[in-house]
Amino acid sequence: MAQALAVPTDASAGRGKGHPWMTLLAVSLGVIMVMLDGTVVSIANPVIATELNASLESLQWVTSGYLLALAVFLITAGKLGDLFGHKRIFLIGVAGFALTSLAIGLSDSVGALIAFRVLQGLFGAMLQPAALALLRSAFPGEKLNMAMGAWGAIIGLSSAGGPIIGGLLVENVSWQSVFFINVPVGVIALAVGLWVLTESKAQTLSKVDWLGVVLLSGTMFSLVWAIIKAPEWGWTDPWTILFLAATVIIGAIFLFWQSRVREPLLPLSLFRNVSVSIGTGLMIMVAFSMFGAMFFLTFFFQGVHGLSPMDSGLRMLPMSAGMIVASPLAGILIGKLGPKITIAGGMLVTAVAMFLMSRLSVDAAFIDTAIPFVLLAFGLSPVFVGATEIIVGNAPEDLSGVAGGVQQSAMQVGGALGTAILGAVVSGKVADVFAGHLGPAAAALPADQLEGLKGAAAVGMAPTGLPEPVGSLIVKASHLSFMDGLHLGFTVSTGVAVLAAILALFVKAGRKTEGGPVHMG
Repeated sequence: MAQALAVPTDASAGRGKGHPWMTLLAVSLGVIMVMLDGTVVSIANPVIATELNASLESLQWVTSGYLLALAVFLITAGKLGDLFGHKRIFLIGVAGFALTSLAIGLSDSVGALIAFRVLQGLFGAMLQPAALALLRSAFPGEKLNMAMGAWGAIIGLSSAGGPIIGGLLVENVSWQSVFFINVPVGVIALAVGLWVLTESKAQTLSKVDWLGVVLLSGTMFSLVWAIIKAPEWGWTDPWTILFLAATVIIGAIFLFWQSRVREPLLPLSLFRNVSVSIGTGLMIMVAFSMFGAMFFLTFFFQGVHGLSPMDSGLRMLPMSAGMIVASPLAGILIGKLGPKITIAGGMLVTAVAMFLMSRLSVDAAFIDTAIPFVLLAFGLSPVFVGATEIIVGNAPEDLSGVAGGVQQSAMQVGGALGTAILGAVVSGKVADVFAGHLGPAAAALPADQLEGLKGAAAVGMAPTGLPEPVGSLIVKASHLSFMDGLHLGFTVSTGVAVLAAILALFVKAGRKTEGGPVHMG
């Protein structure tokens, strides 16, 4: 478990090749694409729904399909980097991500869009664990925490900047442009990576656990599919129960296989370190809250408030601006106070932000959303910075690629679950209260028409051009129903954030050693 990474020396290191901060720049250019894509699409979703006639379920898969592909393949991609070289895997991921982004922008149907988003997620998975492993091999031990702080700041800023960039592009160009922008960024990242990065890989690993890949993929797919389809099928429907049972059974087989195979996809010994386990859980929880919030707030701004995509992005500006201040501050606080207090405090601030969002009214003003957005920036930043250092810093160095995959996989799992679970919560609540808000008129509507109105209300929308007073009544019922669902969704997120704050009290800082392996405690 303690073989060191082979970190090659290069005579040209002084000219940029292998230089630690140049390495940070190179890997950041690639990962910025992935993080932007995780949030920029939320602004484009309402426009995609209109232009491609996409349902809420389809829009969930535009987001969840991408996040699920990331989650399923990240650990495998980390192992591929350990085997074949992190630089090689990183550059393949950059090229593939840019090309699939181009294909998404050229898609003319929601089915093709979802398919290419899944493929894009697979290439995105190759970028992130490789980037973390390259950083760990490039930075000396005493500077690793500083590098992780900068890394967390880049991730936070990229995620927070997505809505603004997306709003500008969607309103002034097209929804396709939010994907086309990845092409020039990818070309630059590829060029800088070829110039700067030096190769590193684990010397003793020899193969990929492909059965483990299949079992992990089956587990994740069954879980997310069941959550997304449950509002349509019903939670007690045999199909829902079947997919949830499949999740448990396949997951158990995966864990059993990982404990027996010689070179497992996910070494279970990695989680003997309590901080690694808790850090993984924290990443799931913070992503659950963040991605779930982003997904539905755009429907609130554009559907209920009728704002343009750019104005919706500007409503999220306080969060982006807050990240600029909060991310470096989080790195400093973690260095002075340690991860335990800083992360726990950050999650409590996140819980306050989510609670305030659960009290938003239909006519909420800018200040009503600005305050929780600023709090969210200062709450999430310590977790982005600290959880990365906890997971990767506590892992054995020869498994740095796998640890990076675990860290990023946890984030994408949390994002996919946040979108799916909160989507189920919101749409279920809307379906329960819509007829009540509509009043006696609901009884006069055909069942299929009523269901169609509920589906539109689940994304804050209502049909236009209807005669008065029926039109106004349906719009009011749709918006009130959506707000009821939104309130319940953010109440769930509040509880998740409080639980994460409690878990953070049990973590320890990662070990940082120079020139030697990192052992498990």
